[in-house]
Amino acid sequence: MRFSSLAGLATILAATAGAGAFPAAAQVLPMEMILPPQRPSAAPATIASAAEGFNLSAAPLPTATFRPHAAQPAAKGEADAPAKPEPKAEPAMAARAPLPPVRPMPPVAQAEFRADEPIVITPKPVVAAAAGAAATAKVEHLSNQEIVDRANAYFTGLGTLVADFTQIGGDGRRLGGTLYLQRPGKLRFDYDPPATLEVIADGTSVAVRDKKLLTQDLYFIQQTPLKFLLREQVNLGRDIAVTGVTSEPNSVRVNLEDSSTLGGTSRITLYFDPAVQTLTQWRIVDPQGFQTVVMLNKTDRSRRIDQSLFRIPNAPTIGSSR
Repeated sequence: MRFSSLAGLATILAATAGAGAFPAAAQVLPMEMILPPQRPSAAPATIASAAEGFNLSAAPLPTATFRPHAAQPAAKGEADAPAKPEPKAEPAMAARAPLPPVRPMPPVAQAEFRADEPIVITPKPVVAAAAGAAATAKVEHLSNQEIVDRANAYFTGLGTLVADFTQIGGDGRRLGGTLYLQRPGKLRFDYDPPATLEVIADGTSVAVRDKKLLTQDLYFIQQTPLKFLLREQVNLGRDIAVTGVTSEPNSVRVNLEDSSTLGGTSRITLYFDPAVQTLTQWRIVDPQGFQTVVMLNKTDRSRRIDQSLFRIPNAPTIGSSR
């Protein structure tokens, strides 16, 4: 039967070869060449199939009974052959957003920043430290006698002075006002409201007035501790005893004792700037031990002063002293 089938197939091929090329319909490939081969049927081999050359065997087991089995050892020829490396999968490239276009630098900026030129940083001079060191050195080289001489020269050369003052009494009360000074001998402490006090020196006497109570006490200038401000010639160390001199970075202090004040000895401390060119404050401790501090601000040595400020009015005098 096989031979007859093969003979028929050869006859058909010979006929088509003599007829020339296949028609278009005959050139279509059969579906069996495109589709994957079908799995053999699960039916057991029959005697008919054995006659066609197949061996009888038992029906295959269903796939549900399959179990994983160990890998079979490779043949001797295959074991000696080197293992072929498996092709590696190329890594997938991560998606990246396109970068923005680079803006070119302006010509001026490129000229200012060059990689081949070193950057030079110019150090800034410390002006404040140098000034402070110079001021400190200027004070440090002054001896105590030089400080006293400069204080005497300051008072002797002082003509007029207008300044704001702040006074702190022995009870802690703080008063403010304006000081008017014209050397020699004239002075006025004009207190701001609500204070009602006035201290006026007319060149001979010093009056302490209360405008509210209408009282007035008069003293000689030599009896007050303010003679260092009012005398025409001031000589600290001869007229008033100097008990100490202290130099500090921001000020110079001169300590005095005046035994000619009314009621006993008064202790006075004068404060100057480091160069002893300006009087900044003074402190007076009276014979009873009460301290009065007067601090000066906004001093003006060139202002003209109305002379009527130094006149003592003729008010009733209570407890006057001369």
